[in-house]
Amino acid sequence: MGGGATRLYNTLTQTFSGSSSPLSIPPSYLSPHQPALTNLDSDFCLQQKSAPICPLDPVELLQQCEEALRDRPPHLHRNFVYINNGDDIASIPIRVMQWNILAQALGVGVDNFVRCPLEALSWSRRRSLILEEILAYRPHILCLQEVDHYYDTFQPVLANLGYSSHFYPKPWSPCLDIEGNSGPDGCALFFDESRFELLDSVNIRLSAMMIPTNQVAVVTTLRCRSSGRYVCVAATHLKARSGWEWFRSAQGSDLLWHLQNLVQKLVGGNSNVKVPLLICGDFNAVPSEEVYRRFATSPLGLDSAYKKLSQDGVSEPEYTTWKIRGTGECCCTLDYIWYTKDTLRVDAVLDIPDEEQIGPNRLPSYSYPSDHLSLVCDFSFREKE
Repeated sequence: MGGGATRLYNTLTQTFSGSSSPLSIPPSYLSPHQPALTNLDSDFCLQQKSAPICPLDPVELLQQCEEALRDRPPHLHRNFVYINNGDDIASIPIRVMQWNILAQALGVGVDNFVRCPLEALSWSRRRSLILEEILAYRPHILCLQEVDHYYDTFQPVLANLGYSSHFYPKPWSPCLDIEGNSGPDGCALFFDESRFELLDSVNIRLSAMMIPTNQVAVVTTLRCRSSGRYVCVAATHLKARSGWEWFRSAQGSDLLWHLQNLVQKLVGGNSNVKVPLLICGDFNAVPSEEVYRRFATSPLGLDSAYKKLSQDGVSEPEYTTWKIRGTGECCCTLDYIWYTKDTLRVDAVLDIPDEEQIGPNRLPSYSYPSDHLSLVCDFSFREKE
């Protein structure tokens, strides 16, 4: 490894070696065809030691990520678009990031990104790029999909940056069918413990027509330490592929049903109390699909934050994913941050890079680690009525 990569490796492994708990995937999550611990990230999964945890400096870690990536092309330049010209923005907004980070096993195994060099898909490179993206925006709430390096990378690194988290793997993750995998992929939800207190977290296996499916959601209820306000956050990933539109609609209806029940329990039957909701996910659905309409017309009073980028205020971005597979090119919007418009206000939205920035080979690339773009928004609580 070069100097930058070596320093990044040393920083992370020094922190992990001091962890009070072993960085291992629970045996129940491993493929039945593999013995325990044989598919862990060898760079990160070290023996347990008794030294105390050494917190990471996020600024220093970001600099080391950037140094480790100094040979890459320029990163995607993105700016925040401030709503209402930045007037009356909360002094400490709630920053939310939604991102399908691309499971490592799928990226190199079956996704067949024909214009992306294998070197660009290496985990050592993608790991630094993913951490760089997260550290660059430092969200208070982070919702990730296709996470297959939770136990050996994201949970320990982000825990040492002050994040608590919950992870729910898919019951039958396709990652486990790929040789050399690092465990199942799933949804992970992280929150900044300095900003929020955990009240509850539940894992939901989504159903379609009363039948359990392979898609999941993590739903976490938090209390804002500064305001005392509650916020309920969901991270989800619906069924992919064309022809499964009805299936996604049924899964979305199931998630909405769970959220409605959760909200009713929180308010204790008091219809005058409204609980702020954030629902982040890769819906694998374009805005014309029924599942999108179900969320847009839900009794929960939801709206899509990224519509704020459009001039008319009602259109989604042209794309949140842009890739070239063996089956052809795909450029469309599949990812969303939904919020309750009566209780939350969108203060700023991170823009979408243009075609020139993304480049002719599309995503992923040497500049960007996933085929999906991260979505980042700043929210504030609306005043109670």
